[in-house]
Amino acid sequence: MLQLRMFLRQLSMGLKLYLRVPAAIFWIAAFPMLMLLGLGAAFGGKTDFGPKLVWARVAPASALDGFLQQVLAARGATLEIVTPAEAETRWRAGKLPVLLEGQGGRYNLRINSYLRAQGTQLEAFVQQAFVVAQARDQGAPEPARIPVVMSSPGGRHDGPYAAFLLPGLLGLNVLMMGVFSAGIVDVQMREKGGYKRLATTPLPRYIYLGAQLCVRLIVVIAAAAMLMLAGAAVFGIHNQGSLLSVLLLQMLGAACFISLGYLLASFARSVEAYSGVANIVFLVLMLVSGVYFSLDAAPVWFQRAADLLPLAPLLSALRAVFNDGASIAAQGSALLLLGGWTVLFFVLASRRFKWV
Repeated sequence: MLQLRMFLRQLSMGLKLYLRVPAAIFWIAAFPMLMLLGLGAAFGGKTDFGPKLVWARVAPASALDGFLQQVLAARGATLEIVTPAEAETRWRAGKLPVLLEGQGGRYNLRINSYLRAQGTQLEAFVQQAFVVAQARDQGAPEPARIPVVMSSPGGRHDGPYAAFLLPGLLGLNVLMMGVFSAGIVDVQMREKGGYKRLATTPLPRYIYLGAQLCVRLIVVIAAAAMLMLAGAAVFGIHNQGSLLSVLLLQMLGAACFISLGYLLASFARSVEAYSGVANIVFLVLMLVSGVYFSLDAAPVWFQRAADLLPLAPLLSALRAVFNDGASIAAQGSALLLLGGWTVLFFVLASRRFKWV
C-alpha cells in the first residue's frame, strides 16, 4: 500500500511538472497536429489529386493540342497553360520539375536535373498522354491500357496522403517523447544533483522509473487522441482497426524509445552534449523510416537497412492497423523486430542507469 501511494505521488508530480513546460506540450501535442494539417493540405487531403504540369504555349491551339490537353486532364493532371516568357521565369526559379513547351505537334519537355526523380515520372505521364492524343488526332484506335485500381496496401480504397502521414506522426511522437523528453530529463536530473537527493530517500528506483514511464505514456496517448480527432475532423480519416491495437503499439513504441532515451543519456555528462547526440539519432530515424514519405526511390539495400531500424517496424504496424484494419497479431515480424530493439535498449539502459 505504501509503495502504491509513493507511485501515485510520483505520477502526479511528474504530470504537473511536465504540464508546466509549454515547449514540451507544443512539440508533443501541437507540432504533430500542425504537420498533419500543413502537409495534409499541401500534398492532398483527398485521393483524387494528380500531377501538376506547366505548359508553355501561345494561342491558337491546334486540334492535337486540344486532344493532348483533354487526355492530360482525363488522367488527373492539373494543367496550367502560361506564356513562354512566364514559363521561362518560373523555370529559372527552379521550382518546376518538368516544363512542357510548344504546340501543334512540335513539343519539347524540359526536365529539372535537380528534381530528376519527380521529373522522369512526369515525363512518362506526358509521353503516354501524347501517344493517345496522336491516335485521336489521326482517327486511329487508341492504344490499350492496363486497368488501374487505386487501393492502399491493405485493400482499402479511401486512403489519401494524410492517412499515410497520420500514423507516421503517431510514431514520430513516441520517438520525440523518448529521445528528447525522457533522455534530457535524465541528464538534467543527474547534472543538477536530483538523483543524489533521491538516492538518500526511501524511494525505490523502480517506482521512480515506473512513474516516469507512465507520465510519458499518458502524454503520448493524449497527444495521439488529439491527432486522430484532428485527422477525422479535417480529412475524414478514421482508425480502421482496433483502438486497443493502436494503444498497444503506442505503448510498445514508448517503451522502446524511452529506453533508448535513457541509454543515450547514460553517455552524456551535460544537456548540451546529449542534445547533439539526440538530434543526430532523431534526424536519422525520422528521415530514413518513412515518416513523411516512402523510400521507394532509394536503393534497395538502403530501404532494407532502414527497415531494420526501430522506428520503421512501428510505422509499418501502425499504418497496417490504422489504415487497413489489420489485426495486431498479423504484424508478427514488425512486433518481433520492435520488441528486440526494446529489450536491447532496456537491458543496456538498466545496466548503465545510476543514481549518481
